[in-house]
Amino acid sequence: MWLIVGLGNPGNEYKLTRHNIGFMAVDYFLQGLGNPPIKNQFKAEVAQAKWRDHQLVFCKPQTYMNLSGESVQPLVGFYKIPLDHVIVIHDEIDQPFGQMKIQKNRGHGGHNGIKSISGLLGSADYIRLRLGVGRPANPNIPVADHVLGKFAKEEFEKMPDFLNKSVDAIESIILDGIQKASTKFNG
Repeated sequence: MWLIVGLGNPGNEYKLTRHNIGFMAVDYFLQGLGNPPIKNQFKAEVAQAKWRDHQLVFCKPQTYMNLSGESVQPLVGFYKIPLDHVIVIHDEIDQPFGQMKIQKNRGHGGHNGIKSISGLLGSADYIRLRLGVGRPANPNIPVADHVLGKFAKEEFEKMPDFLNKSVDAIESIILDGIQKASTKFNG
């Protein structure tokens, strides 16, 4: 069994912001699986699906980003999922839009959602899929405003390809392992 967590903030005002790219990636994957039913469990929207003999649990915490661990930690315990079968998808300002990086057992790098998850799990030994959203072009724009802002028109046009690539990366982690998937998708 795998737990696939997309990070974001609940509510329409955050729906298409950079900070919500984790939610967007989970939604895109679920769409490809025929949109299995979503239930509210452990302060999260949770869906289950079978994919190539793998049982997948998808999670979109509804706690707001800074408290994401309040959903992830009880789900890990309830479903008895080993940390090397937990994939957390989140925005990454230190990578340009369209790039991604697969990593495991890294520090939070200032990302409050990751800080919350690692703190409540008592470990950072889970897999992260960091989706690049870039830094603000203008250095006077605060990072918080940038990640809570909407994607640029050119980024939206490329979004389906980027989300499709993120699903390919998750599938590769599950089928090929983190080493092969990192070699293939880190860029």
